[in-house]
Amino acid sequence: MGKFSNKVAIVTGGSSGIGYATAKELVTEGATVIITGRRKEAIEKAAQEIGAIPFVANQASLMDTEALYKKVENQFGKVDILFINAGITGTMGPIENMSEDNFDNVMDINFKGAYFTLSRFIPLLPEGASVVILSSIVAATYNPNSPVYQASKAALNSIAKTAAAELAPKKIRVNIVSPGPTKTEVMTKAGLDEATVKNIFDHLQNTIPLKKIGTAEDVAKLVTYLSDEAATFITGSEFVIDGGLTL
Repeated sequence: MGKFSNKVAIVTGGSSGIGYATAKELVTEGATVIITGRRKEAIEKAAQEIGAIPFVANQASLMDTEALYKKVENQFGKVDILFINAGITGTMGPIENMSEDNFDNVMDINFKGAYFTLSRFIPLLPEGASVVILSSIVAATYNPNSPVYQASKAALNSIAKTAAAELAPKKIRVNIVSPGPTKTEVMTKAGLDEATVKNIFDHLQNTIPLKKIGTAEDVAKLVTYLSDEAATFITGSEFVIDGGLTL
């Protein structure tokens, strides 16, 4: 019997990276975990590997979110742990060159989709439920050539703290996890080749005080902690997990 026995969890974007690692950790601790993703084959493969329940859904689609809500409501009637993780970096480039399509795509998944996932599932969150929202240290770093991605994460942080204030009377906790450089497929998915990604990580490793790149499992352990009874007095907080990069 794990510490999350009889708990129902949802992890959006659970087919790889941080979502996959967190879902795996939650399953190991006894939770019933529903993972979502846009690609049917990938999400079903991931679910089979870790013992989760797959659900094909694009976080940017409110119709998909509604379908997910109905499935969970009918089958389980509650969500004890909601990890809003799905996100994309989109196209990199300066503000003046950013296309409307890229702006809409990033905001639809990272901010609008996350907002309405939270909004829709509030009725299923019981007293003591935990919501964790995956943000990024870029929400407060303001580096050139990443304006939309950074803005989407800053907006996410704002709504997470508002939600923490709104949901506190119901004893529902909302926290933010903001990783720094983490070894996932996100850069490859953004179109960078392996050699470029390796060079980026090698450079970052030298600038991070702990001289290492974070792993998806590092983040998963933090999300799991925040979802546990050990964290019942923590809400509205942002946890930076970056090896000291932003010191």
